[in-house]
Amino acid sequence: MLRYFAITGIFLLCFAGCSGIPFKKASCVSMDNVDPDSVIENFSLVLADKFQIINTIVFEYKGQTISFIGYSDIDTKEKVFTVAGINPVGIKLFELVGEKDKNILKFAIEEFTKKGNFAEAVGDDIRKIFFDRLPENGSKVHKNECEIIFSQKDADLTTEYVFAGQNNFLVKKRYLVKDDVIWCVNYYEYKNKFGKVHPSGIILNNYKYDYRLILRLKEVRQ
Repeated sequence: MLRYFAITGIFLLCFAGCSGIPFKKASCVSMDNVDPDSVIENFSLVLADKFQIINTIVFEYKGQTISFIGYSDIDTKEKVFTVAGINPVGIKLFELVGEKDKNILKFAIEEFTKKGNFAEAVGDDIRKIFFDRLPENGSKVHKNECEIIFSQKDADLTTEYVFAGQNNFLVKKRYLVKDDVIWCVNYYEYKNKFGKVHPSGIILNNYKYDYRLILRLKEVRQ
């Protein structure tokens, strides 16, 4: 993300060090007798296709912590979204529309548009977090004591989906080039809203550009 835009003091800015994991990890439950196909089927049934959410978002980079509020309208089947960012005093910072593989910047303060493609940066992270949360048919399956891992490989590129916990929900999605993890999304503390589940906490780690996004769920709307 840092290659696309510069971040300034528009946000609430603290020079505290990066925190640990502020969410509860999924409990370790034996996967010995768990059928991988059932895990995917059951998760697909409780995963919302369309939803509106409000999150508090924390961006961590090189010891700086930047906070704002995100309003998102997501359609995972059509792969379209609208997201807007508001700073802690209520000033609109940006609004972005994603249409399949295209990002359209509706509005952004000047600080976001001075360097590079801000729309590409935000759009890429939205897609990593909310789209493609189910592995493709034919993915390789590996079990360890507490996890079922589905792997999709294309040459040197691998996407892994890790399911764990009492309900066998998705807890991690990671992207590797050869054996190096480029980015990883972790999902925590699922809650039922309107008959579908949403993670109360999400952490995206981008190891290539060395930043972290922490999302805390505040509200789900239909």
